Amino acid sequence: MHITLSRILIAGIATAVVGCSDASMPTTSSAPSTLRADRSSNDRTKTVRIMDECDPGTFNAVLGNGACQRNGGMKFDQFNAQLAKLQLVPGWRFSPDNVTLRVGDVLAATNFGGERHTFTEVEDFGGGFVPALNAASGMTHVAPECAALSFADALAPGATFSETTDEPGDEKYQCCIHPWMRAVVHIAAK
Repeated sequence: MHITLSRILIAGIATAVVGCSDASMPTTSSAPSTLRADRSSNDRTKTVRIMDECDPGTFNAVLGNGACQRNGGMKFDQFNAQLAKLQLVPGWRFSPDNVTLRVGDVLAATNFGGERHTFTEVEDFGGGFVPALNAASGMTHVAPECAALSFADALAPGATFSETTDEPGDEKYQCCIHPWMRAVVHIAAK
């Protein structure tokens, strides 16, 4: 079963990566220099760090050149072993995963990892658009918001997404590639 799961993961991820284009993706000249998950100097922006620990040598060998763009990290077979055992990989995460803002504040998400990720608002958490990762993580229901996306909608390493919060309430965000990557954002009235 483990060999079959690994083959399914490799085939599913490789299939999803092929045809991926980042030409339309927003980028920044470099990732911010700090890894702290607190407010910016103007105290109106809260940044969620999108994290992963991919090893470029092994991830690129399986998924294709450029799939992982960082130095060092977790080897692809270790990623699959953790995913098979835990139904998630702890190094692939949003930090913080619980955020509090006020209406009018800016919510930002910056990809500090080496792989592409989404930071997608969903009504309810669910699976993403990579069937093999959904199966391995036990996500039987795909979030509809994720079903409408593809790799072309993902944030490249170093890229930032931001939006100004406009109404109070709780919002859920997840990566539509690695669906265990999740955050809840609490927005308070001004």
